[in-house]
Amino acid sequence: MSGLEPRPSCDPDYPWGPAPMPPLRSGPPYLMAEAIEREPGLAERLASQAATSDAVVALAELLRTGTASGWPPAVVGCGTSEHAALAAAAIWRDAWRTAGLPGSGPLARQAFEGALDPWPGVTVGISHEGGTRATIDALRAARAGGARTALITAGANSPAATVANVCLCTGEVDRSWCHTIAYVAPIVAATLVADQLLGQPTAPAAIRAPLEAGLAASDAARALGRELATSRTLVVVGTGSDRIAGREMTLKIEEAAYVPTAYRDLETMLHGHIPSLDVGTGLVLLLSDRDGRATRVARARQLLTAVSRVGVRCGAILSAAADDEIPAGLTPAGRVVVPELTDLRAPTAALLATAIPLQLTTYQLALALGTNPDALRREFTPYRAAAEVSGDDPTRRPGS
Repeated sequence: MSGLEPRPSCDPDYPWGPAPMPPLRSGPPYLMAEAIEREPGLAERLASQAATSDAVVALAELLRTGTASGWPPAVVGCGTSEHAALAAAAIWRDAWRTAGLPGSGPLARQAFEGALDPWPGVTVGISHEGGTRATIDALRAARAGGARTALITAGANSPAATVANVCLCTGEVDRSWCHTIAYVAPIVAATLVADQLLGQPTAPAAIRAPLEAGLAASDAARALGRELATSRTLVVVGTGSDRIAGREMTLKIEEAAYVPTAYRDLETMLHGHIPSLDVGTGLVLLLSDRDGRATRVARARQLLTAVSRVGVRCGAILSAAADDEIPAGLTPAGRVVVPELTDLRAPTAALLATAIPLQLTTYQLALALGTNPDALRREFTPYRAAAEVSGDDPTRRPGS
């Protein structure tokens, strides 16, 4: 294969190399938007291939048998891939309980911590391109301790793949460094593995549907993003599976729009953080998890009411049921409403329904502020220097 340009690939023999710095566009559409538009098709393709995927079957079996050590399977990642690891663990734990498998089921860990304190049994890494140093170290440390390892990635030819017993390749790489496909693809892959644990396949159209609905909500996402652009700082709040989406939205905003943003769990937010908020703060509530909805909605109404007293301007990404129960006046910055998805299990439904709305809202925020979401500010010398000091090549995206 001499003469080929190295890149992540599902062909393990193809020469690997990290994705290059994105081309700097002078204005929209940016690469981030193009990636978001591809996500429904990508999800359906992955789901359609599941029935013939040896890797999906092998990863499910690895998880199922890996608890013999007495330790739960660990799922590790960094950046967007850490949030994908949290999502995968949540999806698999839900399937675990339903299937009546022994133990608590998989747990997510930050890859750096996993490398320092590896668990026996099974460690699953998630790394979009397969080159994340901490994730590779975590897989190596786990193997050195006798654990079996697996990888969900777009680079089956990558350094991370060389230390994985099982490699599930998703097959499409983000060109933007504000990763979106890197979040959605592992969620879909985890759903397919959960189907294997349960013996209940999910129709590809059912997996595509929430992502298509997210694209259809683009006008609401545009309005919310523009309203958030008037804020000096932002806070993102979630509960249940929406805690994962909230963390991902926080990262996307800071990567794409450069606005200082904090994530808080719903109940945590009400226990001491409100004094830091004022009229310069925007807040986004994510509430789409149908499990425990009544209690979550009631507490969310209290939060929105409380922060409005100090001038915080709130917006939301809500399921249709939550939208009915939260007065419009509590979200003056606007809201994106996502559909109820009873044909998907609760964690998958929430994570897929909110994925594109949180990405589109972030993208529209970046457009309103005039930032380029693709390059993580690396077109500017101080940020290239910061990347070099952090130990990553300044011409490429660190993390996931």
